[in-house]
Amino acid sequence: MAEKMNVESFNLDHTKVAAPYVRLVGMTSGSNGDSVYKYDIRFKQPNKEHMDMPGLHSIEHLMAENIRNHLDNLLDIGPMGCQTGFYLSILNNDSYRDVIEALEKTFQDVLEAKEVPACNEFQCGWAANHSLEGAQKIAKDMLAKKEEWQQVFAE
Repeated sequence: MAEKMNVESFNLDHTKVAAPYVRLVGMTSGSNGDSVYKYDIRFKQPNKEHMDMPGLHSIEHLMAENIRNHLDNLLDIGPMGCQTGFYLSILNNDSYRDVIEALEKTFQDVLEAKEVPACNEFQCGWAANHSLEGAQKIAKDMLAKKEEWQQVFAE
């Protein structure tokens, strides 16, 4: 393995993980006692598959809007540039179960959606690049493998 790098995911052996999974990346404590928990929500197997951009873009909008209905203190949820997953950051909540439950409910919201929120030129920087059907397929695939979410590494 190469020397230790500053970015946690650059130190993760991507050949050893088994997507899909939900992994606590780490926790950072603030000077006022607050704690930020960062999660790796991996949808696709690194270097083997990835989400297509229209589906990824739409599930980003759907998750960003809907997960806030199920998880308090969410700071951010955003896609990885490699198109295999998302990072989720929450404040002062160390409950892995809360994250799992919020994701499950959010993916159900995606499946029930009739449109992609903020899918217009006023609210989105690339409004033409969306696919509700693509987002729903991604959510359906994740839900179908929910029992695997806690298993990060291949056995």
